[in-house]
Amino acid sequence: MSLARRVLGLLQGDAQADRVVPKRGHSVRLTLFTSAAMAFLAVFALAMSLAAGRLADRWSEALARSSTIRISAPAAEMEPQTWAVLEVLQQTPGVESARALTDEEQQGLLEPWFGPGLPLEDLPIPRLVEVIETAEGYDGEGLRQRLAAEAPGAVLDDHTRWRRPLVQAAGRLRMLGWISLALIAASTAAMVTLAAQSALAANERVIRVMRLIGARDVYIARAFVRRFTLRAAYGAAAGTVLGMIAIAILPRAQTEGAFLTGLGFAGAEWLWPLILPLLAGLTAFWATRVAAFKRLRRMQ
Repeated sequence: MSLARRVLGLLQGDAQADRVVPKRGHSVRLTLFTSAAMAFLAVFALAMSLAAGRLADRWSEALARSSTIRISAPAAEMEPQTWAVLEVLQQTPGVESARALTDEEQQGLLEPWFGPGLPLEDLPIPRLVEVIETAEGYDGEGLRQRLAAEAPGAVLDDHTRWRRPLVQAAGRLRMLGWISLALIAASTAAMVTLAAQSALAANERVIRVMRLIGARDVYIARAFVRRFTLRAAYGAAAGTVLGMIAIAILPRAQTEGAFLTGLGFAGAEWLWPLILPLLAGLTAFWATRVAAFKRLRRMQ
């Protein structure tokens, strides 16, 4: 039997066989509620995983091509060493651009920590030089040696010690999202199994009568599988819609708070949650099928 015919048969069902499956009761409510709740949580787990992936890529790309040179020197030597650093950078292959930050820019960097109006002229604050690399990058060790010779007070920070922990943290957060999705699927399967077993036990007498008139276990199990698969899919569809609405109304990502407000979907990523009802239906299909045949064997 082709896949299309199986799907069509699952949707159409059998009016006689469907009578053995309760249309109301706690098993129906449990299946619908569990599927909706798990799909709602799955939307957030999926959003977290995708957002963490974007965050890791953004941090990796942004930090990989930027470096900072910190110049610590007496006031009289600050300008000469700054010009010496800029000259070395102009002659360094792999450096796309370099510029010394102004006092206003450095004050802006320190303002979140020390407040506005910081008197830079009264403080021994080093001069910062921003370095942007080309795609090929530069030789960091060679640059450090040239800086040591030309500007003894210059220290190169290629952001490696900052980039690696950030990217690792974002990668682990992404993995945690996928693990959460797996746990949600397992929980859905467990709850659907319990609901199916409860429904089978409640209708044991009807099932025995159907067996007496010639109904096979495959015929009976198919009715339960169909009902619980569709219920799980319908419940998951409702939970997915609610989850997508909740994601849509979250605050939009801002530069100053992107880590906190970046949870969500971007572009074609909005299509990913649409597979959740299908996955919930497949999970319910196999969970109910296993539970039904196991329970029917015990009734013999």
